[in-house]
Amino acid sequence: MWTLAFTSEPMELEMYIPSFNRIDDDGEIRRFVAAARSAEFVTVDPDGVPVATLLPIMWNDFTVVAHMARANPQWKAIGPDSPALLICSGPEAYISPSWYAAKAEHGKVVPTWNYSAVHLSGTVRVHENREWLRDAVTRLTGVHEDVRSEPWHVSDAPERYIDGQLGGIVGLEITVTRVEGKAKLSQNRSEADRRGVVAGLLSEEHYEAPEVAAAMEPDL
Repeated sequence: MWTLAFTSEPMELEMYIPSFNRIDDDGEIRRFVAAARSAEFVTVDPDGVPVATLLPIMWNDFTVVAHMARANPQWKAIGPDSPALLICSGPEAYISPSWYAAKAEHGKVVPTWNYSAVHLSGTVRVHENREWLRDAVTRLTGVHEDVRSEPWHVSDAPERYIDGQLGGIVGLEITVTRVEGKAKLSQNRSEADRRGVVAGLLSEEHYEAPEVAAAMEPDL
């Protein structure tokens, strides 16, 4: 677990991460979040009920920027510096025990699930200022458009149209105080078992299975 201690108040909830599944490298975690490009934004309403919305995000330094529809009631229950959690998910796949070499040796194997995830915890503020929103959506758009041969820019659309669209969203600024990265990729299995898992995943039709296999292969 990689924790940024910018607050004296500890977070009450932590992701369960066995030591062999922990991602500690800051660069690796940031690349993971950048590749995920979105996160489940989780807050708790006044009645103590958790609420979540999938949002595109941008993480710079210690701040995550996002926005959601003004019609979404989630933001209305967010007070100044309310706690929030962003869950960024990577490829995931079912792991069959039939893929393990250990199955033929002793049969003491069971199914599991391989996946990777990063949790960003912190405090959130809501922004309704049009200039803040315009800057946020311009930067968020740039993250996805600037790599294209003919990128679309916010300024390509009519000014009055964009202004109207900005009225339909609210901005979110999350100050990140805890970062947790987990890669559950059969690290607790033998090399023979891991090779069996990779081969099994590569034979699957599920679209994320090859990505999980690719994540496992550097350690083989």
